[in-house]
This record gives sequence, structure tokens and C-alpha cells, in this order.
Amino acid sequence: MSQIHIKSPREIEKMRKAGKAASEILEKLGDCLRPGVLTRDVDQYAADLIAEAGCKSAFLGYRKFPGQICISINEQVVHGIGGARTVQYGDIVKIDVGVFKDGWVGDNARTFPIGIIPPEWQRLLQVTEEALEKAIPFAREGRRLYDVSGTIENHVVTNGYTVVREFVGHGVGRKLHEEPQVPNYKAGDNPKLKAGMTLAIEPMVNMGAADVKVLSDNWTVVTADGKPSAHFEHTVLVTRGEPEILTWRERTLSK
Repeated sequence: MSQIHIKSPREIEKMRKAGKAASEILEKLGDCLRPGVLTRDVDQYAADLIAEAGCKSAFLGYRKFPGQICISINEQVVHGIGGARTVQYGDIVKIDVGVFKDGWVGDNARTFPIGIIPPEWQRLLQVTEEALEKAIPFAREGRRLYDVSGTIENHVVTNGYTVVREFVGHGVGRKLHEEPQVPNYKAGDNPKLKAGMTLAIEPMVNMGAADVKVLSDNWTVVTADGKPSAHFEHTVLVTRGEPEILTWRERTLSK
């Protein structure tokens, strides 16, 4: 495993600003979602918001990714690209926003219900967000990465869902993806957490089987069985006490 970057107080302050910008952009994008909206228009709105915030998209051009944000609907898990697909009443729309502000990254995601969705879909969203909320308190000095990952997996599996294994959370800082990887299950490296680490914790949870596949655009990840998937993400600062959510937002689904 490569070295994990421990951020200095000055660097943490810059990450706070990046996280705040990413969170505010995500909430504004959620407010624009309604039946009939083209996903390409949501992506263009994201471009406008990112520019207004004095930021740059952390996704655009990353390994040739063509979008400003990731926008994924229903069976699409992550990495969806804005295009001709129209948001429909009853959809669940996952928006993932990552931005650079003054050279530092803020990264967060949320799943938005469009109108009234089936109760079993609403429960999927609630359990996924709960998994994130339950895992974050373990992001403190002296804990192990497995305390975070295992908490997510346990909550998801206990509630009858599955976690995506091919795609995981990650460290974040000057780069979009840094060490360590943060799986939503117990696997891989299990470093001891230290104050100053910044982690993008992001449960990706399927209603059906955990299996996923990548579409012909080489980006969009979908569930293999076509059942819906939910995704929530926060950038979190590891501290010696209560972890700090750098992409904190007031509105949640489960509260």
C-alpha cells in the first residue's frame, strides 16, 4: 500500500472549503431534478455551478471521463454520464459531485427520489444512508479501516441488501483517489486510522445481487440483474475525537 497522506491544519482548512463547495453544488443539483429533465442538462447546470463556486470538476477528463458529474438512474450504480436519458417520476437519481477548489478535492454523493417511489426502494435508500451514518463515527484515530468497512457491510447485509465489491471508497486530498482504498466490506489493507486522514466513504448498495457490469460507454456501472442501487458519500476527516464530515449537509433522507 502506498503512503497515506496526513493533512496539516492548513491543508485541512482548504479541504473544508472544497468539501463545502461540493456539498452546496450537490444540493442545488438535487433541487433541479424533476420529471422531464435531461441528464445532459443536469450535467450542464453542474458545470455552471462549479464555475460559479470557483472550482473545477474533479471528474471531467479523469481517465477521459466526459462528464462534469456522475448521474446514475435506478439500475445504474455509479459513473453514469449525462446524456439523452430523461429523469422520470418514480426514479431514483444518484448524483456524485467531486470538485477541485484551490488544488484540493471535495467529493460527495447522494441518491434523490423523484416524486413518490416504491416503499421498498425508499427503504433501500434509507438503509444505504444509514450505513454511511453508522460508519462515520468509526473514522477516528486508533480505529482500523475494517471498523468503517465492516460497519457498512454488517448494516447492509443485516437488512437484506448487498454491497458492490468492484468499486470502493478512497482517500482524497490533492488527488481524487488517494490511499487508502475504503471498501464497503472487510477486505484488502486494514491500516490503523490516524488524525489528519481524509476519506471518501461511499456505500454502494444493491437491492438484488451484488454483481455489476460496465456498459459499452466504458463508464456506466449497472446492476447485473437490473434491480435498483443506491449510493451515498461523504468526505470525512479522521480526528482524535468525533470525525468531521467535510461535505456535511443538513438535509438527509433518514432524519
